[in-house]
Amino acid sequence: MKLTTRGHYSLKALLDLSLQPRYGPASVTDIAQRQSLPAPYLEKLLIELRKAEIVCSVRGSQGGYQLARSPAQISLGQILEAIGEWDEPFPVAAQKDRANAEDWVAAAVWKRLGQRLKSILHDITLEDLYYDARSWQAAQGADTNFTV
Repeated sequence: MKLTTRGHYSLKALLDLSLQPRYGPASVTDIAQRQSLPAPYLEKLLIELRKAEIVCSVRGSQGGYQLARSPAQISLGQILEAIGEWDEPFPVAAQKDRANAEDWVAAAVWKRLGQRLKSILHDITLEDLYYDARSWQAAQGADTNFTV
């Protein structure tokens, strides 16, 4: 499984939102500038994340997007599913192409590995990623305002 541009941009935007005081709203323009992302593309991703109830939009002059719940309640698996990035990481031959017991066993192993990977992605939260980014940054001697 490879994190595509969609996944990477989504994570950058969500980590940026997790930095907002009390997870308050941030405008698409502000997020795009801080994270060096194209604003129109970011807006499309945020709309997908809003539909999945990962972020919510706030109207008004101080509005924008904010996390719909705490970072501890948002999993990497939910994020990837929301933006259409989840697919089976280990393609399995169709049932008609499994000619012998070895093919069936191999298919069962790959299916189990895919299920485990999906479970792991649902166990990793945005909060975990936030602290991982902060730890890396501290190890580099960087300041606390960071671009993901």
